[in-house]
Amino acid sequence: MHGSVGAGDDGQKPYFFLSYAHTPKSDPKDKDPNLWVQRFFRDLCAHVMQLTPLPAGSAGFMDQQMQPGEGWQERLSEALAFCKVFVPLYSPRYFLSEQCGREWFAFSSRAAAQNTRNSYNNSNPVTGVVPALWVPVPARQLPQPAERLQFNHATFGEEYADEGFYGLIKLNYLRDQYERAVYRLAKRIVNVAQQSELQPGDPHLDYAKVPPAFGPTGGPARDMEVSVLACSRSTLPAGRGPDCYGSEALDWNPYHPVSSRPLADHTVDVVRNLNYAVHLSDFEAEPQRLLASASPGPGLLLLDRWALDARRRRELVERLCATRRPWISVMIPGNAADPQEHARADDLARETDAVLAPRADESDGHRTPSAGLPSLEAFSKAIPGAVKAAVRHFEANAPTYPPPGSGGPMPRVLPGGIGYGVNAFGGRGHSADQDKNHADKAEGSSDD
Repeated sequence: MHGSVGAGDDGQKPYFFLSYAHTPKSDPKDKDPNLWVQRFFRDLCAHVMQLTPLPAGSAGFMDQQMQPGEGWQERLSEALAFCKVFVPLYSPRYFLSEQCGREWFAFSSRAAAQNTRNSYNNSNPVTGVVPALWVPVPARQLPQPAERLQFNHATFGEEYADEGFYGLIKLNYLRDQYERAVYRLAKRIVNVAQQSELQPGDPHLDYAKVPPAFGPTGGPARDMEVSVLACSRSTLPAGRGPDCYGSEALDWNPYHPVSSRPLADHTVDVVRNLNYAVHLSDFEAEPQRLLASASPGPGLLLLDRWALDARRRRELVERLCATRRPWISVMIPGNAADPQEHARADDLARETDAVLAPRADESDGHRTPSAGLPSLEAFSKAIPGAVKAAVRHFEANAPTYPPPGSGGPMPRVLPGGIGYGVNAFGGRGHSADQDKNHADKAEGSSDD
């Protein structure tokens, strides 16, 4: 079904991964319309090879027709795990492709994990993504993950921004502009690769289970609540050290020292890469975000088990469980490398089970095990499932409310079709006799 070009068979890792949406043939007799993408890919690889000391065949990876028996999922997973830069080739078709969405999410998860493990400035996080225009896409059609990049395509040339690589490669008079834009893209790829230095991902990732980054239809971002119930350094229970905490609950970092960022920030990054607009809150400070009868939308509650030592926080969780709100998924970290958690493991799990007892099964709302997700990797992998469950429950169970106002008149069936009363045929001031005449004509026409 799919294959690779330029990835080599000797274990060499691709420098960049070109992600693109396959264009189907208009007619079976037509040439493969993706040949133009392949030509662009070869030109881009040639420039990257000139700009780097890479060995032959390791510049880039793209998928093509694959021979039967080749493990295309495994090849894709390996390329996405080891490439330094991800190059999505924008087109209207791209953001409707589930496969392209999976590729984007798999790579962006690496960047999110690296940002969490290292002390990066949150205003300038590492993404490793260098978008390219195959066909220009209006900004309003970009899903959340692409919109957040805020990439200025005009830096590669005004003609490129207007036409995209497809227009430049097809129009002979724009040949020079094509060469210039491809070279500038290659320079950008090399620059980002040298600056970001992403750590490898999981080459054995089950690609079939990777969620698409653009949602079910590549549409606009949906809403997702992310709320945190955690201690701060000033509210710690006896026996709990301050290393995983800050001045506010939102500073909670349960996977310290592996992680250098609050868990809430990491969760927001991952959820945004699933094409959600996220509202982040402190559950204790803003309980109505989750407890209001008119729920703002599906959500996640990140629960610090140590926080349940305080009556106020325990009561908030009990209130959440007392009224059925299965569209709030509860996620429970539990750092296996934390000696304090290890010493209190049984007590923490027992107390968590007690407060979440009303959530007896999945129909009551998704929750991760009370023993806690033992690592940042395990927590990250659990986020898409928790989000999916929250959305599924919200669509099936959340209360709906009519829009404000009295609404208009109910339609009724008239001889000439559906109408709203005396104005159905001729507008305001139309008489009943005229209505009758119209009805007679309608009846007469049916007999012709």
